[in-house]
Amino acid sequence: MQNHKESLSSTPAHILTLASGWFPTNPGGLERYVYELIYQLATNQDKVELCGVGLPQNEHNLPIKLTNLANPDSKIWQRFWSIRRNFQKTRIEKPDAIHLHFALYSFPLLDILPKGIPVTFNFHGPWASESNQEVVKDRLSNFLKHRLIEQTTYNRCDRFIVLSKAFGNILHQEYHIPWHKIHVIPGGVNINKFQPNVSRQTARQQLNWPENRPILFTSRRLVHRVGLDKLLQALAIIKPKVPDIWLAIAGRGHLQATLQQQAQELGLENNVKFLGFLPDEQLPLAYQAADLTVMPSQSFEGFGLAIPESLACGTPVLCTPIGGMPEILNGFSPELITTSAEANAIAEKLEQVLLAEIPTPSREDCRQYAVTNFDWQKIAQQVRQVILARN
Repeated sequence: MQNHKESLSSTPAHILTLASGWFPTNPGGLERYVYELIYQLATNQDKVELCGVGLPQNEHNLPIKLTNLANPDSKIWQRFWSIRRNFQKTRIEKPDAIHLHFALYSFPLLDILPKGIPVTFNFHGPWASESNQEVVKDRLSNFLKHRLIEQTTYNRCDRFIVLSKAFGNILHQEYHIPWHKIHVIPGGVNINKFQPNVSRQTARQQLNWPENRPILFTSRRLVHRVGLDKLLQALAIIKPKVPDIWLAIAGRGHLQATLQQQAQELGLENNVKFLGFLPDEQLPLAYQAADLTVMPSQSFEGFGLAIPESLACGTPVLCTPIGGMPEILNGFSPELITTSAEANAIAEKLEQVLLAEIPTPSREDCRQYAVTNFDWQKIAQQVRQVILARN
């Protein structure tokens, strides 16, 4: 991996960012990452323009410029045409840097991006492979996503940012991007928003959660790769020893009915609560209310923003040894990384934690680790150095 070479000075720069949706209305991990990053850059007095699909057009008093390129509900070919037309129509001046985040919406613009401007791609995951896991496998569709859209987009880019070495390896091995173009910069957390500012008991009272039960929390899209089915199996395994265990699952997704049925079949009706969509302002409270946050991912977890969020709120995290998650916890609480992604391994660690057979880091230590390593203000400056580098 190359060092951050000569970059523009600390004077404000014009940064053009192309992503997907708008975080407040489309609360995904990619959208949150982009939202936090562009706000940090704008705080640095950079002139930031966010182009995307389904962006609000009447937001006032924002420190960033929003340019909506298409309607997310339109057919894909209509979106492509609209993205090209609206992008060309709204170009006024050349930016100092171009920062891309999503191959599908970058692809229609590759030949009309301003020339002579460095293009950085933030690789958030292998889009084709992730899609293949969640829908019926379609070889033609997978080929078009991987070989045409993703590979063509990456071939146009000068450098790449990944949130973990694990995803750097995928980018290098599956898309043949040389390592000297890849920069590993972890995701960040808004340490002012995610902080331990109430007691666990108070947080539980405000959320109307049980006050005298051991509580696990997870905030996930309800899709296959996040492993919630394995977590439910693990809960059933440890329930005889920890009968009052309570799991709160925040999030929506196409597996919700399936997971609810599984919980019922496992006899966990009184041990699991599906919260549905949890408003973003309640997320710090939910982390603080829990004894432990659990990340049972089975594949394609490039980083896991929920881990530093939970730590910043003072709550330790247990994760499977998947993707970039161990890179976060290895230097802090390696004993909270399961030996595998299987239900038995998750159950074993949960039981050890809940029965106090292994130590867990204190609230203060969790907070300090997050502040030291994942403060968005510091992370944004590292990203800025890369996207503005001139060689």
